[in-house]
Amino acid sequence: MSEQTPTQSPRQAAVRTRMVVAVAGNPNSGKTTLFNALTGLRMKVANYPGVTVEKREARLVGTDIELLDLPGAYSLSARSPDEEIARDIIQGRIEGVARPDAMLVIVDASNLARNLYLATQIIEFGRPVVVVCNMMDMAEARGLAVDCERLAEALGAPVIPAAATEGRGIEAIRRALCELASRPGEGPSFQRTWSLPAALEGAVDRLAARMELAGVANRRWARAGALLWVTDYLCGDAGCRRSAERYLSRLSSADAEAFRTEAATLTVAEPDAASAAVEARYGWIAGLVSKAVGREGAGSPGSAAGMTDRVDRVVTHRFAGPAIFAGVMMLLFASIFWGAEPLMDAVDGGQRWLAVGVGRLIADGPLRSLIADGVIAGVGAVLVFFPQICMLFFFLGILEDSGYMARAAFLMDRLMGRVGLHGKSFIPLLSSYACAIPGILATRTIEDRRDRLTTILVAPLMSCSARLPVYVIVIAAVFGGRTMLKAGVMFSMYLLGTVTALGMAVLFKRTVFAGPRPPFIMELPPYHLPRLGGLVRSTWDRSKLFLTNAGTAIFAACVVIWALSYFPRTDPADFSPETKARLAALDEGDTDARAKVIAGERLRRSYIGRLGHAIEPAIKPLGFDWRIGIGILSSFLAREVFVGTMGITFAVGEADEQSTALRDALASTSWPEGGRVLTPLTGVGLMVFYVLACQCVSTLAVVRKETGSWWWPALMFAYMSVLAYAGALAVYQLGRWTGLGG
Repeated sequence: MSEQTPTQSPRQAAVRTRMVVAVAGNPNSGKTTLFNALTGLRMKVANYPGVTVEKREARLVGTDIELLDLPGAYSLSARSPDEEIARDIIQGRIEGVARPDAMLVIVDASNLARNLYLATQIIEFGRPVVVVCNMMDMAEARGLAVDCERLAEALGAPVIPAAATEGRGIEAIRRALCELASRPGEGPSFQRTWSLPAALEGAVDRLAARMELAGVANRRWARAGALLWVTDYLCGDAGCRRSAERYLSRLSSADAEAFRTEAATLTVAEPDAASAAVEARYGWIAGLVSKAVGREGAGSPGSAAGMTDRVDRVVTHRFAGPAIFAGVMMLLFASIFWGAEPLMDAVDGGQRWLAVGVGRLIADGPLRSLIADGVIAGVGAVLVFFPQICMLFFFLGILEDSGYMARAAFLMDRLMGRVGLHGKSFIPLLSSYACAIPGILATRTIEDRRDRLTTILVAPLMSCSARLPVYVIVIAAVFGGRTMLKAGVMFSMYLLGTVTALGMAVLFKRTVFAGPRPPFIMELPPYHLPRLGGLVRSTWDRSKLFLTNAGTAIFAACVVIWALSYFPRTDPADFSPETKARLAALDEGDTDARAKVIAGERLRRSYIGRLGHAIEPAIKPLGFDWRIGIGILSSFLAREVFVGTMGITFAVGEADEQSTALRDALASTSWPEGGRVLTPLTGVGLMVFYVLACQCVSTLAVVRKETGSWWWPALMFAYMSVLAYAGALAVYQLGRWTGLGG
């Protein structure tokens, strides 16, 4: 076994084809900008196995060296999914991802005291390392003089000054990495010199000895790993404790149990051992920074730091800050709601044009219906969301790259904290008013897993744009021309969804995700002018993942729903006497009217129509009949499908929310025993059902992809279905009881 590296499995060795260098660093250290500069933006983007954290890899320009851009992390004691992925890759613990041969560690020259914590942790493991002192331009603007040679001497690894935004230092970094490739295996000479409490030092030595004896790692790796896992085990954070337990699983059960017993003893002997280890490291770093960083002046009056401070006085102001934030959010909301609408209409129009073209080329039958109503409609159901998702990621990228996202989370944290959520939950929830899918994708910015899952689970309760056609057609059918009443009902639906989402967030945070709210600690990075090239590239990479991941599930579900609504194909000769009489009453030349009646009857007799009849006893207490049941079932494709399905069911042909014929048909429909089906009371109950129900297979597919499990979409579907049924039942039954209608 090499003195510098841990044991490598045959599987990992088999996948090694070239030198792999992992690029690590703190968030806001300029890591991504530097990665883009080193690779020329020619990268592959995917997700790491089993999680939704993005994996970005590319070849160093002009070489065979593979660069792997790790998620930003503040330390190897992981407290977020991003940090967990970064730590596991550095230590070679992710299935299907080769352990890096070397590390490129990026530190912010203007904030070395914080950035060197992660750097020293990585260097301690003995992997070959090149340290890049990035953002030298920012440091110089602040009047700081960084002595990279002194840093290199203390860290035992080369330290290269750079300013990625200016292209400074890129060639020097490339040469340093090529030099590492020419002499693989040579790690830094760094050795930990700060002292730890005696009891902690003893525990680290004993765990390191067990790791060496078990063949898990060499001496240097074992000592660094032992210190990390002992402090993780003792720190009290659930994520860190889980990480320590995962590592202990690599030892024998006897060794792992001996460590737990030893850790329990250490807790008594040194109750603050974990804090002491952190403080000792920071103390050493502070001493190094004091020697390696000097001052050349106070910085220019127009420096980035001065500009940031002046802008922050306005955007984080008690009164001006929220007003500015509201304007920014309105712009974001408008971009993904109204700005994307022309593109979404174009996609929808293209889908219809293509379906009509197929209809002219292929004779009527299952094949034509499969291609037009299954395949083309399925692809359209995926692509129609794409403009919204692209715009969301583009504007989120602007907010992140400029530095404003951190200020937005800071401003909203107090408000969101009242329902147990993180400040970063606000933007995903706001985005969900346009569509829950980009809203759920936007939760990737939330580090805490419990906050992220809570936000995902309540995001679909925000009334998305797909519910709007349902509201419009039902309100028009039951409330006629009473404009103010219709506006009030519409507003009430949006308010109901918002209040319910916040209420469920409180419930989830006190039950499923119960635990102490993580402290709100957020770095406010300096403002930057986003780079258009990198912004466009990252927008495309993120949006493309939606097409390749969630898009396949959405397409498959659309084809399944098409099959349920198409089969079995009933011959007109087998129609009911009532339908035959309706057809007989029509003129033989009126093919359009006859086609509408036939389509409606076939839908009633399809598998999904039979399901509608089957669930009628269950939905009748809500005031719904089997026809509304068919609309509800078909809405799992997408909520707005309800309107088109009602058009077929009531034999009025293709319909949208502006269809007068459909409004009249809904308003005049009666129960067999007499009485209107869609009364004002039933209409309100139906809208309440649509506010609260999770009737969107696309949303469920995206939740499955984002969480990596079917458990969370199943929970979402179950609790929202219960809410929807209970809400509609309460509206209808209480309304009847109080004499408001029947």
